Amino acid sequence: MKDRPIGVFDSGVGGLTCAKELLNLVPDENMIYLGDTARMPYGVNTKETLARYTNDDVNFLQRKGVKLVVAACGTVSSNVPAAQIQNLSVPFIDVITPTVAAAAKATKNKRIGIIATPATVKSGNFATRLKMIDKDIQTVSNGCPQLVTLVQEGYIDEDNFITNSVCREYLAPIKAFGVDTLILGCTHFPIISKIIQNIMGDDVTLIDSGYETALEVKNTLARLNLDRDKPRDRVEYYVTSQPEEFDKVANIFLGDNSGAKAILTDIKD
Repeated sequence: MKDRPIGVFDSGVGGLTCAKELLNLVPDENMIYLGDTARMPYGVNTKETLARYTNDDVNFLQRKGVKLVVAACGTVSSNVPAAQIQNLSVPFIDVITPTVAAAAKATKNKRIGIIATPATVKSGNFATRLKMIDKDIQTVSNGCPQLVTLVQEGYIDEDNFITNSVCREYLAPIKAFGVDTLILGCTHFPIISKIIQNIMGDDVTLIDSGYETALEVKNTLARLNLDRDKPRDRVEYYVTSQPEEFDKVANIFLGDNSGAKAILTDIKD
């Protein structure tokens, strides 16, 4: 069981921010990453459709023999609880649970901002979970679909005029609310964290859902005695469409020398 890989899935490449943190935090672990690029973005779908997509993704990873599944997708994590996943036989980790815990711990003035996909914001899951931790926490949220597209297209330079302009518009109501903590509730967003930090100011703490989730994976593996004790020898990337495009963007997320080479697959096989 220990030698089985970790399974990570997202609608596309955003989950690679979590995958990158996993490669660093659990350096001995093998990993299988699935990007459902044929059906992205997930953030515009109904809960019923998201549940169906999630079941397809998890079933694919379980057929690959993973020992743990990570939903490296804020939209899935906020709309599809583990109870709705059929035949789930391994530990399941979402991005919301560790992220809200980190945000609640970080805030001093109990005002927390949330930027994510529209589906995640509509679910209200981040805000609800924060209130469960501390009823005095106040939140403000904004759905930021254009940021997902900009990151996917590689508009990520710190001085990129278009991305800076879009970020300023999306972040305006967050800043006006006076938050001291901001949750990057979509795994695409850490890739432009420097732009976001510049706009919000250094006195605002950014909570990276990818990092917090990877840390939760590390702790879970240790707690369940599932951590691998041999050097990593396998990292596989699967996509449901356009592997060449994935490889190009993967180099943005993982670094130019990542060596990521996606395998085209039909997850329903």
